Amino acid sequence: MNEGTVLFPRLRPFLAVATAGLLFFANGCMIGPRYQRPAASAPTAFKEPPPAGWKKAQANDGALRGKWWEVYNDPRLNALEEQVSISNQNVLAAEAQFRAAREAVRVARAGLFPTLTTAPAALRSANGASTGVLHNYTLPVDVSYLIDVWGAIRRGVAAGSATAQASAAQLENARLLYQADLATDYFQIQGLDASRQLLETTVKSYEQYVQLTQDRYDGGVASKADVALAQTQLETVRAQLADLGVQRAQFEHAIAVLTGKPPSDLSIPAGPTQSPPPAFPIGIPSALLERRPDVAAAERQVAAANEQIGIAQAAFYPSLNFSAGGGSQTTVFLDLLSWPTRFWSLGSQLTETLFDAGKRRAQVRLTEATYDATVANYRQTVLTAFQQVEDSLAELRILSEEAEITDRAITAAQQSLDISTIQYRGGTANYLQVITAQTSALQNQRSAVDLLARRLIASVSLIQALGGGWDASHLPSSQDLRR
Repeated sequence: MNEGTVLFPRLRPFLAVATAGLLFFANGCMIGPRYQRPAASAPTAFKEPPPAGWKKAQANDGALRGKWWEVYNDPRLNALEEQVSISNQNVLAAEAQFRAAREAVRVARAGLFPTLTTAPAALRSANGASTGVLHNYTLPVDVSYLIDVWGAIRRGVAAGSATAQASAAQLENARLLYQADLATDYFQIQGLDASRQLLETTVKSYEQYVQLTQDRYDGGVASKADVALAQTQLETVRAQLADLGVQRAQFEHAIAVLTGKPPSDLSIPAGPTQSPPPAFPIGIPSALLERRPDVAAAERQVAAANEQIGIAQAAFYPSLNFSAGGGSQTTVFLDLLSWPTRFWSLGSQLTETLFDAGKRRAQVRLTEATYDATVANYRQTVLTAFQQVEDSLAELRILSEEAEITDRAITAAQQSLDISTIQYRGGTANYLQVITAQTSALQNQRSAVDLLARRLIASVSLIQALGGGWDASHLPSSQDLRR
């Protein structure tokens, strides 16, 4: 037994303590900038006031929660919306991308732990000078550990976590997008059904006018031209009625695809009469930064880009790799696990790049430029969010005012039609006046139907602009992603 063999057991506790201290110090050091959320200006109030009767913004009023489409109180719409998260293929693709990003965090986190490998071997060899066959059995176990001295691995994990959170926000943004698309198509169908009901009523009315002109012609008090005018008016409305079927079929097919079904598997019967859009709390502008999934995704991308700067800066410092090995080697298989056949090794390696022609410095500048781009994208996303809310509020307010004006126009047009009809029956007006009054009444009635559909669609756009029922607290935490 030599002196080294005797001294090693005595030094082992000291080596263990020293190694643990080195690892603790090494894993406590972080190179690179500390992340701070980029500043983004938010107004104290929206420029456009909500429509009359809607709730004013309050600091503790966070707007919609959960299933936002339920504010319309339409069971059929609720059932269709539930299918988007389950069967929409684009949503499922986004969900798979999030799962991939989550697993990437776990892959990066594995770098914080040692790698343990083994490569058992059994060799038989012989040469010309020997008459026998030599056997060599080896059972090695190797440990390799890249010590995260400067925090590059930890920053990689943090970057992966931020990227996964961005992916989770993008998943929610996809859900919101396709849910809003479905609601928009659904209200388009409701508007077309209301137009169909109006045109069907108009066709019956115009058939009576055709009969009126025919009776007057048969009585010799009207011309054949009056009959032709009445028949033309009737057939024109019948053509408009038939044309509605094309648009309705297209919207129905779009809803089928949004719910993950082929168009042949979904039919939407005519629903109840439309109601004006419901009122819901708008909230304050600053809350929008926490309620929009696309804003949250952009902010998390900034955080990931910030971590990449630290990773690039850590490349300027040396890396420390710890390795250890041990095992058993023998020429007799049964002795493979016996104590005398053991062997071990212990060592560390310090690696530093001495010259790379400016590669690392360029890499740092590249990551800084990428970070600046993500900050600009984040701020632009915030600006776009405020714009979309203001656009939807303005649209709702203006359409509501236009609907009131149109209602007055309908009343006036109906009075004009009633008067013209009475005068025509009395022989004091020609049928052209009746046709003019009919056209004006129908146009205003159709405008009212279209305005109601547009108001409902604008309310969906506002809900989407406000982030639906989502907020940033729904994002998975870094701890959840690393489990």
